[in-house]
Amino acid sequence: MDCVDVVIETPKGSAQKYDYDPASHFFKLKKILPSGMVFPYDFGFIPDTKGEDGDPLDVIVISEFCSFPGIMIKCRIIGGIKAEQSEEKGKKKLIRNDRFLAIPKCSNIFEKIRTISDLPDNILNELEQFFINYNRIEGKEFKTMKKMYRKEAMSLIDA
Repeated sequence: MDCVDVVIETPKGSAQKYDYDPASHFFKLKKILPSGMVFPYDFGFIPDTKGEDGDPLDVIVISEFCSFPGIMIKCRIIGGIKAEQSEEKGKKKLIRNDRFLAIPKCSNIFEKIRTISDLPDNILNELEQFFINYNRIEGKEFKTMKKMYRKEAMSLIDA
């Protein structure tokens, strides 16, 4: 079973985006989302990894519970969304910024989900639309390329 530790930055249902600051070892409030917009699932990162954007790899933790910033959850990687996004407001250059999908090892409702194909289509569509709109608000572009299956996702994490 492909499990990794995931540190949650922003919990499911939050209208506030938090970022971990490695220099201070605290979580900082980065921004407040527009009225009515919230994170659909817990959002965090895999420690000791680095994506093309220079940050640790992003993970969406699909679960039945809400966590809190700073908690570490042992999760099963089920796949991901290969994506590109503009790095800064107004910039057209796109860089890879994939979103890996995971299920907590201790989940009851999602325990049978083993791969991205097991997820209902509406969950993937909701996630894609959230990240498109989330980036659009900042004047950035987010473009999904394709979905990743578990084996490909784990090989990118391991690299």
